[in-house]
Amino acid sequence: QVQLVESGGGMVQAGGSLRLSCAASGGTFRSATMAWFRQAPGKERESVTAITWNWNDNSKYYADSVKGRFTISRDNAKTTVYLQMNSLKPEDTAVYYCALSSQVYGSSWYRDAGYAYWGQGTQVTVSS
Repeated sequence: QVQLVESGGGMVQAGGSLRLSCAASGGTFRSATMAWFRQAPGKERESVTAITWNWNDNSKYYADSVKGRFTISRDNAKTTVYLQMNSLKPEDTAVYYCALSSQVYGSSWYRDAGYAYWGQGTQVTVSS
């Protein structure tokens, strides 16, 4: 079965940067969407960003709260995505989860119900 493993979380001061990674295994995907979600204590899980690829295309999507600060990218040789987080703010503190879907969602990328596979999460803590 498909498994996702996140890494790269940690503690950073406001204004700093972190780079997360998510490695998928156990499946082959000609087309897929991989996304990052996050959940802070006492809050609902929210979408952060996603990347969709198929035979000849890849598209990126960002939540308004992270646009211009976060960048999602993909290793073309692996089913692996990265999340470069710059200009971090205390409100970015959360557990970050990687998710995978074999479908291309396009404008529906932010709906977590569409993702069948999830990682265990990695903690990101931003101090003020």
